Amino acid sequence: MREILIVGAGKSTSVLIQYLLDQSEKEDLHLKIGDIDLENAKKAGRNHPRCEAIQLDVFEKESREKAIQDADIVISMLPARFHIEVAKDCVKFKKNMVTASYISKEMKALDEEVKENGLIFMNEIGVDPGIDHMSAMQVIDRIRDKGGKVLLFESFTGGLVAPESDTNLWNYKFTWNPRNVVVAGQGGVAEFLQEGKFKYIPYHRLFRRTEFLEVPEYGKFEGYANRNSLDYQSIYGLDHALTLYRGTIRRVGFSRAWNMFVQLGMTDDSFQMQDSENMSYRDFVNSFLPYSPTDSVELKMRHNLKIDQDDIMWEKLIELDLFNPDKKIGLKNATPAQALQKILMDKWSLSPEDKDMIVMYHKFGYELNGEKKQIDSTMVHIGKNQTETAMAKTVGLPVAIAVIKILNGEIKTPGVQLPIKREVYGPILKELEKHEIAFKEQETEYLGYNPFGEVGN
Repeated sequence: MREILIVGAGKSTSVLIQYLLDQSEKEDLHLKIGDIDLENAKKAGRNHPRCEAIQLDVFEKESREKAIQDADIVISMLPARFHIEVAKDCVKFKKNMVTASYISKEMKALDEEVKENGLIFMNEIGVDPGIDHMSAMQVIDRIRDKGGKVLLFESFTGGLVAPESDTNLWNYKFTWNPRNVVVAGQGGVAEFLQEGKFKYIPYHRLFRRTEFLEVPEYGKFEGYANRNSLDYQSIYGLDHALTLYRGTIRRVGFSRAWNMFVQLGMTDDSFQMQDSENMSYRDFVNSFLPYSPTDSVELKMRHNLKIDQDDIMWEKLIELDLFNPDKKIGLKNATPAQALQKILMDKWSLSPEDKDMIVMYHKFGYELNGEKKQIDSTMVHIGKNQTETAMAKTVGLPVAIAVIKILNGEIKTPGVQLPIKREVYGPILKELEKHEIAFKEQETEYLGYNPFGEVGN
């Protein structure tokens, strides 16, 4: 029997664990789920006969080493910063490892040792990063196989609320970590290429420089730039591409509204607010506005943001109950970002009956035999319920499939890696299609990067 150790039993592991348990008889698997909360691990294991729950603190060396020693392969579903503790033991005890997180500098530094030991450390194999890499490389390799040259690559992903559960003016609810939404884009500048020109968007302009996207059957969306687009030039082998842009998807109008919080400073996470525990929602808003002996908080807000009371932007603010004098932030020494998150969670948390949705969009511009063409590739997946969410499914399934492919020797190349090789993305994308995670493609004439119909550079 082959033992799989899963470190961390958070929300993202539900579909991952279920898939492995469903395959456990056929593949002769035994799962050991380790979590700092034993009850959490037991719940994740569903009392399955081929599953065992253990209490595991990743910083407790003895128990961590024993669990890793006993495993044939290790899955780390911990927060990204904690993977390295597990990774070092996997090198020490010669165990393969899989994570859904971005490759950190510390993880990358293990590459030589991992290769020397013939090990596979597969990272970035969730949804984004993960399915985005695999689906992009499949098309890029197909274009190259025909002798084509990629001129443009754009890629966008969004975790959104499903249309049937979209019940607020923001067309948004938290389907994953709320903190990541509130602080998105901070701490750096968005860097990308457009028609051979390097472009930069600082944080204070990020949410006013958006691109419109059309997804068949689901309508219009917008995308704002991620920070790290240029990093993917060498990863995808796109050193000669003229346009390279990666971004995040939202419904149209979200970014313009979110920009109000950015401009006021409410998303700042760099300082703590005085007496935030006793601060009302109204006090929180007022703390970012000028003093006036006569004007109300509402009037000051409208004047500062230059919006009228019949503007949809104002209606979106009212909907959040921002001006309530009775509701308290209730967080000691909160940063503005933490206080804003608390307010938003009141309104944007999913109801028990709500469903989430993952939307992914790739655009490829290429030249082949003197002709320029464009491929638009889209994937939409809607969750079933609050356990089998679209997010948990698109993160967990690629991880689970990769684990079985590694155990069975179908994925062979050693090293610290992400899933951009054919031996990885081919079989995994094929298996994902069986679970209704599939891309639709449309080929058109290549128009270049020109989202607004403008001329210039």
